[in-house]
Amino acid sequence: MKTNIFKSALLLVLAFSFASFTTLLTKDVNVTESSIQWKGYKVTGSHEGTIALENGTLMFEDDKLVGGDFTIDMSSIIVTDLKAGNGKENLEGHLKSDDFFGVEEFPKAMFKMTSVSGSNGKYQVKGNMTIKGETNPVAFEMNVSGNTAKASFKIDRTKYGIKYKSGSFFNNLKDKAIYDEFDLNVMLKF
Repeated sequence: MKTNIFKSALLLVLAFSFASFTTLLTKDVNVTESSIQWKGYKVTGSHEGTIALENGTLMFEDDKLVGGDFTIDMSSIIVTDLKAGNGKENLEGHLKSDDFFGVEEFPKAMFKMTSVSGSNGKYQVKGNMTIKGETNPVAFEMNVSGNTAKASFKIDRTKYGIKYKSGSFFNNLKDKAIYDEFDLNVMLKF
């Protein structure tokens, strides 16, 4: 009996000792040095631009990425492939309208990591993306080197109720169709 109690106490002490060597560190993302670039596609071409990160954190345990969460300012959508006076303002306004992101009602989008696997700076990230009040799972690869994290992935806008000129929902759009998926290229400085 005394031997079992001693062994249990020893295991408990060892477990606490090993746990004390792991360090959970939350790092704030520097939003002014970070960037999110988007690119949307249509039958006749594409448009691209930027959107601002409002805030974000990455969590590390012993220098290994284990989590994070981010808030995106949807009212900051900017089109970079058009010049002022050549449709830039109209497209930015349309992207902010209810046809697309409805920023008046939904000014923020959020992403929260739910699991991270991998090592040596290469991680498989899974999480929940919320756009226009709709939340869906998203998975992508994230590379971390020094104080920089990068990820590129696709978002299916129709999963967030954004169906404007989607060939998946409307017939006979021909060359007016806008593809369901758009690209996000994210670079985070922390």
